[in-house]
Amino acid sequence: MISTAETRIPERRPSWLKVRLRTGPNYLEMKALMRKMALNTVCEEAHCPNIFECWQNRTATFMLLGDVCTRACRFCAVTSGKPTWNDLGEPERVARAVEKMKLAHAVVTSVARDDLEDGGASVFAATIRKIREYNPKTRIEVLIPDFQGSESALDKVMTATPDILNHNIETVERLQRVVRSRARYDRSLELLRRAKEKAPEGLTKSGMMMGVGETVEEVLQAMADLRQVDCNILTIGQYLRPSEKHLPITRYYTPEEFKELKEEGLKMGFRHVESGPLVRSSYHAHEHV
Repeated sequence: MISTAETRIPERRPSWLKVRLRTGPNYLEMKALMRKMALNTVCEEAHCPNIFECWQNRTATFMLLGDVCTRACRFCAVTSGKPTWNDLGEPERVARAVEKMKLAHAVVTSVARDDLEDGGASVFAATIRKIREYNPKTRIEVLIPDFQGSESALDKVMTATPDILNHNIETVERLQRVVRSRARYDRSLELLRRAKEKAPEGLTKSGMMMGVGETVEEVLQAMADLRQVDCNILTIGQYLRPSEKHLPITRYYTPEEFKELKEEGLKMGFRHVESGPLVRSSYHAHEHV
């Protein structure tokens, strides 16, 4: 059974959260390609623990619209501040990178850009179309911000027909203001509902992190809320604190507890649940389809 009790956080991470540094030839080639084409990845900016595994397997999540976010979510390692990005050639370069990497499944996300009229939705759309132009067989997954609830911005993305529309709720309803103060739980669920409404045959996806103060009952309720808006794919992973400035970890969940959450999610009707200590939104994304 998943424990509902708070656990004392040890000074060192549990063994199942330790990642081996493996910089093989594919990793080094990927890093060189990203620098050559002046592209950002969430793998680097968010300090993802799976970067060595994913890049060695020639998988990366491209991050559009620069590397400075207009929000300052308390769990996220991406730099926040006033963005200066203005790069209309970015969609073309991402598409060319997908081509060079021979990706069967491409994942594209962005920083939040509340300073832009459409939140960057037009850049997402342009990137989807460019990837399809050069890579017609590549599946495309976009992990989008909430666009401050703008339906017209979501329309721009959906009109470009991504294969998977991903938007993370991140945590349970009670902790939304603590974890991501400028987002809203109901707004995120509404975005996922609208995305499914606009493309009933498309796949929608969301993700949560564990260890920021939630209860298991609240997690199960959030999962049920996602199913209420017909969300198809769910990722659940352990929150890892990027620095002392970020939210503290309240507890570490065991691999067995993550397995139980996966089983519960499948019972609820999710088509696929990726649940584990090191799972992140794009982890094994090519398998989610």
